[in-house]
Amino acid sequence: MTDIAVAGPQSDLSAAELAARHGLSVAGARPTIPAYVRQLWAYRSFIAAYANGRLVAQFSTARLGRVWQVLNPLTNAAVYYMIFGVILNTQRGIPNYPAYLCTGVFIFSFTQTTVQSGVQAISGSIGLVRALHFPRACLPISMTLMQLQNLLFSIVVLACIVIATGEPITFKWLLLVPVLLLQSVFNAGLGMAMARLGAKMSDLKQIVPFMMRTWMYGSAVMYSAALFEKHLPHVLARLMEANPLLVFIELARYSLLNSGMPTGQMPRLWAVGIGWAVVTFAVGFVYFWRGEKEYGRG
Repeated sequence: MTDIAVAGPQSDLSAAELAARHGLSVAGARPTIPAYVRQLWAYRSFIAAYANGRLVAQFSTARLGRVWQVLNPLTNAAVYYMIFGVILNTQRGIPNYPAYLCTGVFIFSFTQTTVQSGVQAISGSIGLVRALHFPRACLPISMTLMQLQNLLFSIVVLACIVIATGEPITFKWLLLVPVLLLQSVFNAGLGMAMARLGAKMSDLKQIVPFMMRTWMYGSAVMYSAALFEKHLPHVLARLMEANPLLVFIELARYSLLNSGMPTGQMPRLWAVGIGWAVVTFAVGFVYFWRGEKEYGRG
């Protein structure tokens, strides 16, 4: 009689009402954004440990190990210097072109490597995704943190190049810290968006190198951004100057190089840089969160 008495009132309840009464939820359901943020914060140690582990494994089979973190962008800078600086003479009118070029290459490489690793953040860790339950945004955020560690190691070498080419150490160098923070926020949002796209389109990793190469040529890495104003219509030149990577590169050059962009242009660049960082992170985070239930299926 007791069982019947208990079952009677509850039999009139729907499954959803019973689940709500007993604190149950649908398995694999997407959490709300605030709940998702709390989950990510709870997994912060995992994010750091995963980034460190991937960083160590990245160069574990190379004899020079983490020296390649610096050799790769330095080699690229040397090739670009020979082709663009010497053969095409794009260094004309640019004081301290070697430091100018190296700053552009190192800053651009930060976003380039983040995007390339972000595309495979989910698809390249599918076993981990299917085996364990954790907020999937941990993976692209870990990739951003890993590439930030790579960059910080390279910044030491960049500082030596800047000093060796005759630039003085000034308080402006401290501005590089907020520049890199803004770029890291931008990269994290971009990495999350690319991670979801990469999880859905396996061929995207073949397209990304071409996309990034095109983006590099439009970011004034090897030449002066003043050429946009000189050779393009006014509206198109303004659009090119709003390129987020060009903005971060120009802010970094202003921080490190004494012969950088005029101070009067800095407020606009900082405003554009902050805008790109905030909007890209917000859009990338929401876009990735909306696909949380899809990852690892199929």
